[in-house]
Amino acid sequence: MEEPGFATDARAVPIHPATTTHSQLSEEELKDQGILPNTIRLSIGTEHIDDIIDDLERGFTAVSALSADGEG
Repeated sequence: MEEPGFATDARAVPIHPATTTHSQLSEEELKDQGILPNTIRLSIGTEHIDDIIDDLERGFTAVSALSADGEG
């Protein structure tokens, strides 16, 4: 498994702002900033667009499978 990336990486990186970049904010401050508990930020890197789309599709498929199994 790869190390989590950062927004400054050359690769595309999904980030959960509420627990990373904005973790110091209260729930009210997060809401004021438009950051919900399920907000995901996608920082796009320099990969080919087809690779990024492939990665996203695999991720969505995995999440859908978990949801269908009652785990998500």
